[in-house]
Amino acid sequence: MATTPDTFLSALNDRSQEIFRRLVERYLDTGMPVGSRDLSRLIQLELSPASVRNVMADLEDLGLIAAPHTSAGRAPTQQGLRFFVDTMLETGAVDQSERKRIARHMEGTAGQGRIEDVLSEASSLLSGLSHGAGLVIATKADMVLKHIEFVRLDATRAMAILVGEDGQVENRIMDLPPGFTASALQQASNYLANYVVGRTLAEARQVLDAQRAEQRAELDELTQKLVDAGIATLVRQSPTAEPTVIVRGRSNLINESMASDELVRMRQLFDALESKDGLLELLGDTEMAQGVRIFIGSENKLFSLSGSSVILSPYKDANERIVGVLGVIGPTRLNYARIVPVVDYTAHVISAMMARQRRGST
Repeated sequence: MATTPDTFLSALNDRSQEIFRRLVERYLDTGMPVGSRDLSRLIQLELSPASVRNVMADLEDLGLIAAPHTSAGRAPTQQGLRFFVDTMLETGAVDQSERKRIARHMEGTAGQGRIEDVLSEASSLLSGLSHGAGLVIATKADMVLKHIEFVRLDATRAMAILVGEDGQVENRIMDLPPGFTASALQQASNYLANYVVGRTLAEARQVLDAQRAEQRAELDELTQKLVDAGIATLVRQSPTAEPTVIVRGRSNLINESMASDELVRMRQLFDALESKDGLLELLGDTEMAQGVRIFIGSENKLFSLSGSSVILSPYKDANERIVGVLGVIGPTRLNYARIVPVVDYTAHVISAMMARQRRGST
C-alpha cells in the first residue's frame, strides 16, 4: 500500500517538518547532500547538530531521505520529493521581468502566423528559463476550413476537396447515393460551403445537425442524403496523426561529467521522445490534471529510466479544447518553486495566442 502525504504528515511533528523542508530546499538549491551541521545553521529552531541528526535518522527510517553513495550528508528520495512537492512547495506568480520576457519572445514569433513556430519558440524559451530541456507535445489540430467542394469521379464515387485556412489541402474519397446527379452534387457543395467556412468538420456537423429542419426545406431528398452521409464520412475519415514533439535544450541535460550509464539513460529518453512512445499516455495524464502536472523520476514510464523530473501544463485552442502540453525536463532537483509558475504562465500565453489567431482568421 502506497504511503500518502497525510501518513507522513501524521508521523512528523513541526520540528521534523521544518528540518525536512530546509533539507530539501538546500538540496534543490545546491544539488549536494545536506549534513546535520549545515542544517542546524539553516533552521530557525535552536537545535544542536546531534539533535538534527536524530531527526534525520527518523526521516531516513520513513524513506523520505537517504545517503547517496558514501556521502555523510542526506538527500531527499523520490518519495521525499513527492511529499515535499505535494505538501510544502510554495509557488508564487511569475515576476514581472519574466512575464515581459515570455510575452516578448512569443509575440514576436506569433507575427509569422505559423503555430509550429510559436510552439518551437516556447520550447526554446522554457529551456533557457529553466536550464533544462523544453518540451512541447502537440496533437494534430482539426483543419479549420476555408473551402469545400465535391468532384464526381464516377457514378458511385466523388472526391471531396478540403482547403484549410492555413493553405493545407486534403482530398478524400466518398460514396455517392444511388441516382445522384451532377446538379445535386453542385447543390450539396454550395450548401456545405456556407457552413464549413471558419469551422472544423466536426463543428460544421454540429451546426448542420442543429438546423436539420431548415435543411429539409432547402434540399431535395438525394442532396440531403449526401450532406448527411458526406459530412459524417468526412469527419470519420479525419486523420488521427501521431503527436508532434518538440524538444529544445537537450545539451542542458547531458554533460561530460555524467557517468556512462547516466548518459545512456538520457539518450534512451530522447530516443523514446523521438519515436513518440508513451506520448499519448503522457498527454492523457496531463489533460486529466487540468493544470500543472509534476512527474518525478519513475512516476511516469517515459521518464522513469532517465530518472528525470518533468513539469507539464496543457494549453488550449480557441474552443477551450486541450490540444497539447508544454513544459520542462530536468533533473529531480529542479527549482520547482520557480519553474512551475513559469510553465503554467507560458501555457496560458500560448492558449491566448491560439485564440487570437483563430479570431483573426475568421
